[in-house]
Amino acid sequence: MIVWQYLRGMAFYIGFASSAIVWGPFSCLVGLCLPYDRRHAFVIRNWVGFVLWWLKICCSISVSVEGLEQLQNRAGILLVRHQSTWDALFAQMLVTPATTVIKQGLLSIPFFGWAFWVTRPIVVKKRNRASTLRQLLDQGQVRLQQGIWVTLFPEGARMGTAPVGDFQPGGAMLAERSGVPVYVVAHNGGQHWPRHGLRKLPGEIKLTISAPLLAEGKTAKQINAEAFEWMKEAMDKLDCVSTQSDAL
Repeated sequence: MIVWQYLRGMAFYIGFASSAIVWGPFSCLVGLCLPYDRRHAFVIRNWVGFVLWWLKICCSISVSVEGLEQLQNRAGILLVRHQSTWDALFAQMLVTPATTVIKQGLLSIPFFGWAFWVTRPIVVKKRNRASTLRQLLDQGQVRLQQGIWVTLFPEGARMGTAPVGDFQPGGAMLAERSGVPVYVVAHNGGQHWPRHGLRKLPGEIKLTISAPLLAEGKTAKQINAEAFEWMKEAMDKLDCVSTQSDAL
């Protein structure tokens, strides 16, 4: 069984890489000709949609989403649990147009980085914390004013299935400055797509989205604390459901 899961994981990554090589250059050329508000859907969501379909075919991993209706209002900030590469992909399917906060090094990845560049992500250069925060706040506020959603991973690194890590202040500070609502996204994707390795575990990933956490009248510290508590409670529930399913 374990060997079979590794083989299925390998088949998935072959399709994953091949699709990026084919789609990356083509989507960049077409995307540059499209209005900006349509680029994200064409360049990123089309490819991610294929990758998630291929993941289901190869590894029998599906997704159920609770709370998607919460995201029907004006552009806001998504604070997404970061367990593995899966959430970085699936977050692109939640809203559009959207921009993601990424490290500058990701743009140097062939094909994948090119496609990201076309959609104008918020690129932070890791010179120092103050400079990084200033880039996030300045670029993020411009994107939100343009009606573009901003996606962040507040834990700052892939956490695997470890407990929820401390939230970095950038997302909450952006919410305080811009006045837009925050939506917290919890999931157990790391249990099926681990942080490292080829192996993928079949089953259903459960993802849940909070009601809007309003920023008006709150400090960044208060926003961050509220978002962290929601994430922690949601993850406790998801982990409990996963434990019960494993026991059956």
